[in-house]
Amino acid sequence: MGQAKSKSITKLSPEVLEELEQTTHFSKKEITRWYKDFIKDCPSGQLKQEEFQQIYEQFFPSGDVSKFSSFVFNVFDTDKNHFITFAEFLSALSITSRGTVDEKLDWAFSLYDIDHDGFITREEMTAIIDAIYCMVGSAEDMPTDDNTPEKRVNRIFSQMDKDNDGRISRDEFATGAKQDSWVVKVLSLDKDDQGDCD
Repeated sequence: MGQAKSKSITKLSPEVLEELEQTTHFSKKEITRWYKDFIKDCPSGQLKQEEFQQIYEQFFPSGDVSKFSSFVFNVFDTDKNHFITFAEFLSALSITSRGTVDEKLDWAFSLYDIDHDGFITREEMTAIIDAIYCMVGSAEDMPTDDNTPEKRVNRIFSQMDKDNDGRISRDEFATGAKQDSWVVKVLSLDKDDQGDCD
């Protein structure tokens, strides 16, 4: 019975393959290759949060990836069933690796908007920035005006929160990021942007 189940998910149906080709930035050949790798790593067809965290640990072995990987997992898990399907994985990968600027900004906004109310609060942004700092560890070259999550959040909010209501709307986020390359760099996960996890 285990073999029959395993065989049933080793290949994508033509309908699913066609749908993924239409909804992502990947070709059928690329989708098939990604699927083979996904199934090799997740034979059940479900990537669970613990496994997702282990992937991040490979890239950041000296940092604490638990908080940040949890936030990213929640963005990947679009149907909120506590695991990532291949379609969810490929859709997020498509956006983050090959998406348009607007798609990437929308995805990034979803990451920072933890409660999904359409706004990023200081608390939400601080939680994400703190998680990034914990993941990448400390750096000697961190500018003093960015050496804590709170300082970085204050800087971002001064750039983006144009109506000074203490939260950043989707439009403020997109406009601010598109107009300021420094803000785009700050909001992206860049191993050169490092801070303390205290």
